[in-house]
Amino acid sequence: MRAAAHLPEVQRRRREVWREGLGVAIATSAYGISFGALAVASGLDVWQTCVLSLVMFTGGSQFAFVGVFAAGGVAALPSAIASAGLLGVRNLAYGMRMSPIIGSGFRRRAVASHFTIDESTAVAIAQDDPRLSRLGFWVTGVGIYLGWNLTTLIGALLGDVLDQVGGPKAWGLDAAAAAAFLALLWPRLRRRQAVVVGAAAAVVAATLTPVLMPGLPVLVAALVAFVVGWFNWLDRDRAATGPSAWSGRDAGSGS
Repeated sequence: MRAAAHLPEVQRRRREVWREGLGVAIATSAYGISFGALAVASGLDVWQTCVLSLVMFTGGSQFAFVGVFAAGGVAALPSAIASAGLLGVRNLAYGMRMSPIIGSGFRRRAVASHFTIDESTAVAIAQDDPRLSRLGFWVTGVGIYLGWNLTTLIGALLGDVLDQVGGPKAWGLDAAAAAAFLALLWPRLRRRQAVVVGAAAAVVAATLTPVLMPGLPVLVAALVAFVVGWFNWLDRDRAATGPSAWSGRDAGSGS
């Protein structure tokens, strides 16, 4: 009787995880339209844009890549790759956090690595049961992957059409990178250190843009975040209080 009574509760929690994962997937996938349109406006064709989403599949890195590429063209390609790589480093930390949840097996971990992003990690670690964590990870990761690539295609086709009838500037596609990237960044500015680092990096990048080749100001500004984060200058008081006082607040942030 007790096992039978427990079954509906398990099913209810699984449905909640499905709803949470799919809700995050739908909301996140919407940004793919902006990325597809921007990538075409930066000089990539529809197929190159779609392959970039299929292979890279990390929104922040993709926006950084096409943003730098749009500013400097082929000459800025090394800087574009470096900028995308710097933003993608955080996924290594997510991978270490998700490793015990995903479980053993080379094939399983190899596949899971491609779906290890901010959102799938956040939904997974928000669960209090390892089985629900795995479910949340796969539902969110696969859901975003399918939705993101579909909306990327839609945005690329839309951007290609608009490019033929007026050009990127006429339709505002040249501003899509900054707008979309700010939309991704804004929810993460919850702590004093994140706000100060973001502001300082913006000032550094804006100051160096007139004197350095496209892409390099972004890389120099990234050093600001690296140095402050490494020494943890602004959050030392918080670190001294220990993780227990903050773990509940940060558990589902995905930042």
